[in-house]
Amino acid sequence: MSAPVSEVGAGRLVRAASLDEIPEGWVLKVQVENRDIALANVGGTVRALDNACTHAGGPLGDNRLHEGCFLECPWHNTVFDARTGEVVRGPARKAVKLYNVTVHEGTVYVSLE
Repeated sequence: MSAPVSEVGAGRLVRAASLDEIPEGWVLKVQVENRDIALANVGGTVRALDNACTHAGGPLGDNRLHEGCFLECPWHNTVFDARTGEVVRGPARKAVKLYNVTVHEGTVYVSLE
């Protein structure tokens, strides 16, 4: 169960996963409160994105990154840059939402707004 650990700006910092659950080059789907979030380990840096593709809502988590930073939706093959959330290849046209991430003592926290 996730519990807020502190206030961060306009959002709350909430535990999402242990860092060792997200090997480099992989994406883990987690639920943080009522949100499905994809945690991507891009070269040792964890990024948090909405788990729903902006084209048709396909799942982005529980996947492997391509070329170290690209996340492909399995439904219609939209590719997003996990570092920025931007669309690299459609059919999606809108970037996926990113969340701020903090890693502290091996635990990954996501800032919810």
